Amino acid sequence: MSKTPRHLRWLVGGVVGISLLSACGAPEQQSGDSLDVSAPEATAGEVSVKVSVGTSSLAAKDDVQVTVTLTNVSGHAVRLLKRNTPVDGIKNELFSVTRDGAAVAYIGRHYKWAAPQAEDFLTLGAGESVTRTVSLSGIYEFTQTGSYAIAYAEANHEGTAQFTSNSVNVWVEGRANTLPEESGERVVSDFALSTTGCTTSQASGVSSGFSGAKTYATNALSYLTNTTPSGTARYTTWFGTYSSSGWSTIKSHFSSISSAFNNQSVVVSCACTDSAYAYVYANQPYKIYVCNAFWSAPTTGTDSKAGTLVHEMSHFTVVAGTDDWAYGQSAAKSLAKSNPTNARDNADSHEYFAENTPAQN
Repeated sequence: MSKTPRHLRWLVGGVVGISLLSACGAPEQQSGDSLDVSAPEATAGEVSVKVSVGTSSLAAKDDVQVTVTLTNVSGHAVRLLKRNTPVDGIKNELFSVTRDGAAVAYIGRHYKWAAPQAEDFLTLGAGESVTRTVSLSGIYEFTQTGSYAIAYAEANHEGTAQFTSNSVNVWVEGRANTLPEESGERVVSDFALSTTGCTTSQASGVSSGFSGAKTYATNALSYLTNTTPSGTARYTTWFGTYSSSGWSTIKSHFSSISSAFNNQSVVVSCACTDSAYAYVYANQPYKIYVCNAFWSAPTTGTDSKAGTLVHEMSHFTVVAGTDDWAYGQSAAKSLAKSNPTNARDNADSHEYFAENTPAQN
């Protein structure tokens, strides 16, 4: 997963200004660590954002950093979903970045998130702020020299409210992308799979899920190849109104997904401890990072280990280059009805088509 910023967002709002303050000068506030589950989630206009940078010009050796301050401007406590804020680092497409007017690709993590739990939220009391300085290097493309406009844009997918800011221009000298370090310790198993950082039990779970993912991808491709293209229930449920071009697109996607599972050297890392199923870097095939929710998922079936691996495989730009427009079966079905184009670009839609639970023809 990248293209323009596209992730599920929580409802907050307001357009606020950006000031060119020092990114290193403002102390990080440790507010918002309360787990007050009685506080409502923030709605439009209740949280303001201020983004600052330390300089208007950055050499290739300089890290591209921004400081973000979220302030509760309402008269009561509100909750925010942590993954949609920078409090634990950047785990979603939180920013809109352009270079000389052209959109800059997001090259950070693409997650399959689990349903949020109480600990996945932070609480801001009335008037309370939280500040974090985060690096955008290696998360957005800064390979070309130019004038970059950076703005907070935490509402680019669903939701009626926008969590945005005005933009600031920063001249950045081009630099190579920095990818996460690869672990040299791997345990190799069958079907072109190796694992890293996994216990014996975890490696066994990954192996079973991988085998199921291969079967899912093969069966999905077989269905798309051997079924007369039409508005079948299975197709329209997950990808919307039938068109021959749409069917061909999904068939091409599953051809690439199946080929990757069967012919590429896939590495699965067990090091992630986020409350998610898994994530990948779309431009770093074929490494998949499985997270906490993966271990309690069934091997096959809805939101399964096998389905999760299909979801993540579809994200790689050399495979299908999907994004995350909606999470969960209900949201994916709604997306198919409201926007078939986005449904055909949605990773969870591909997973649910492959899992096919409950079964449809």
